Amino acid sequence: MTIAQAARRGRTPDRPGPGELRDAHLRRLDLTVRRRVDALLAGDHRAITIGDGSELAQIRPYVVGDDVRRIDWNVTARTGEVHVREHVAERAARVWLLLDTSASMLFGTADRRKWDVAEGVALAVGHVAARRGNRLAVATYGDAAPIVQPDRHGRRGLLGLLHALRREPSDQPCGTTSFAQACDRAARLVRRRSLVVVVSDFRGPLDWRRPLLRLAAGHDVVAVEVRDRREEELPDVGVVWLVDPETRQQLQVDTRDRRLRARFAADAATERRELERLFRAVGVPHAVVSTSGDWLRTLVRFLELEKTRR
Repeated sequence: MTIAQAARRGRTPDRPGPGELRDAHLRRLDLTVRRRVDALLAGDHRAITIGDGSELAQIRPYVVGDDVRRIDWNVTARTGEVHVREHVAERAARVWLLLDTSASMLFGTADRRKWDVAEGVALAVGHVAARRGNRLAVATYGDAAPIVQPDRHGRRGLLGLLHALRREPSDQPCGTTSFAQACDRAARLVRRRSLVVVVSDFRGPLDWRRPLLRLAAGHDVVAVEVRDRREEELPDVGVVWLVDPETRQQLQVDTRDRRLRARFAADAATERRELERLFRAVGVPHAVVSTSGDWLRTLVRFLELEKTRR
């Protein structure tokens, strides 16, 4: 199954999916993700042990037990002594997708739901990250039964991702989502230095600065926030019930009240500014994509711009 087929699979008007994943955007995303992966391999992630690889580590005299296929005949001829070539062992980079599967991700009033966008981000990043022998892993959080698909090479990693995406977030309330707990859990799961991409709406308590700081200390973390415009402004549609999908708390409001709409928008803007401030303080790149418009183009543009700042 191709990534385009996965993005179109089982779509209905209520479950529109992530939309078209254009090849041009995927190629640009491939370049940005590849640079991050290469940076991991060029840093602490690259082993300085001897093994199979493309980079020459040393040429040394032959000892009994060496693989004769590693003999360097040119050096052997020049020195009159048999020498063998040794290379730096390269390990595949590891990419972890940390997906929010809480009930709030089912919300969406524009072209698609927040979960549809999150699914698209996971498919796009997973597709480009799993290439060239890299390892892909998936962990979900925010619902009663989180999933962990351990890191696997290439196609096997993508199959694990598709398996995780097959189960949509539950609409059953299970309490406020704790991103702090998700960071602590990820720090335990992700043993080796990895690229960790978190996809969430980041609704809930903003008490995760220290847990995220600990996670980012050992890994390259990127946060992708999915927003819906109705979480930032209320339309003038009369008396409505607002329901928290994660706790089922309800509040009746009269959206004809202009001051109420202004307070709602101001509070939402304050919350979003505080979220952005926290990510800056921790040093984690923070991309914002929307349930309306071309979210993939927005994500690619952000990563390309963020790359120039590194």
